[in-house]
Amino acid sequence: MDNLTNEQRFPSENRRHRESGYPHICSVLEILGAKWAFLVIAELHKGPRRFQQLLRDVAVVRTQSLTNVLRHLENNGIVHREVYPSVPVTVEYSLTEKGLDFQAALKEMENWAIRWGEGPREE
Repeated sequence: MDNLTNEQRFPSENRRHRESGYPHICSVLEILGAKWAFLVIAELHKGPRRFQQLLRDVAVVRTQSLTNVLRHLENNGIVHREVYPSVPVTVEYSLTEKGLDFQAALKEMENWAIRWGEGPREE
């Protein structure tokens, strides 16, 4: 993994983020924007998981999608991938400090979804 920041990797993308008026939200969506990332983070908050455990526990995601999400989250410093030299090789995924820190925001999203998630409601 290189040490370039997203700003260095994608200068035109970051310029659009700044111009949007919501640069920090755009940055978060770029890091976590994968379709199933939020569910994977929520599951990993329970503790380290192997790939097959995640595939089973996040039942709505397909194998290739899970692979892509995990790779994306790892590249963005949210998930740590640990390879254990065993036969067969064991790979375990866990949240980094950065990933663990997202839990409060995830909980607020869940609260919002409980209140509003099934469509428009009248108060």
